[in-house]
Amino acid sequence: MATVPEWVAGARPRTLPNSIVPVAIGTGVALGADAAVWWKAALAMVVALALQIGVNYANDYSDGVRGTDAERVGPTRLTATRLAAPRQVLVAAWACFAVAAVAGLVVALTSAWWLLLVGAAAIMAAWFYTGGKNPYGYHALGEVAVFVFFGLVAVVGTVFVQVGAAPWQGWAAAVAAGLLSCSVLVINNLRDIPTDSRTGKRTLAVVLGEAATRRLYIGCVAAAFAIAAAMAVANPWTLLALLAVPLALRPLRRVAGGQQGRDLVLGLGETGKMQLAFGVLFTVGLALG
Repeated sequence: MATVPEWVAGARPRTLPNSIVPVAIGTGVALGADAAVWWKAALAMVVALALQIGVNYANDYSDGVRGTDAERVGPTRLTATRLAAPRQVLVAAWACFAVAAVAGLVVALTSAWWLLLVGAAAIMAAWFYTGGKNPYGYHALGEVAVFVFFGLVAVVGTVFVQVGAAPWQGWAAAVAAGLLSCSVLVINNLRDIPTDSRTGKRTLAVVLGEAATRRLYIGCVAAAFAIAAAMAVANPWTLLALLAVPLALRPLRRVAGGQQGRDLVLGLGETGKMQLAFGVLFTVGLALG
């Protein structure tokens, strides 16, 4: 039986900003439009958090039973190390998806019925990232899914359920949020290139190669900050997001400097902190605008 700390470890807190930040940013856009609906924002946060934790458990289970986590440099996985039985991890994943489905159902029924389809697609994407017979995460499509669901869908969806529309600010902010969410996956997969290559897991990093993946990480981070700066033409307060630049420097140096293995584990944590700081500052700027 797994202990409580082991189950918490399976949620991988380094990746949780992927769900917190987009919903916060979307709520910032709604506040800027003087149209925030706090209970809907709270439910959107529940959906996003439950999906993020659920996909972490689902990945832990699927990679563990396939054996692709047998040699791992990163954070401990429950299934591969047998800290928890595979069935326990699987049940945890689907319990999280159920929580997301219930919260999403309430949001959809009080906003727009077609959001049910979006929610169903999000849950399917979460499972089939590494689950099923032909997971798309093994075919270099992980970053695309992260950009779509933890960027565009999370931010614009949060704006829509509160404002009733999707203004350009929501879409621009969604691109920035999606790029930072992608940066987390990119540095994670950069670290895992050697082990993923040996186990046949063809992530985008494996396909691109180490040098191009490092450039991709730098591009994602730089473009996110550039979008926040560009939005200052309409709302100068979005420049607040640039205060997070110092937190971006250390992981950028790690990646640009060619660091590998456990040094990139530290870079993953630093990327999460940078993403969270950017999200808080960007949210405040959008709200003040």
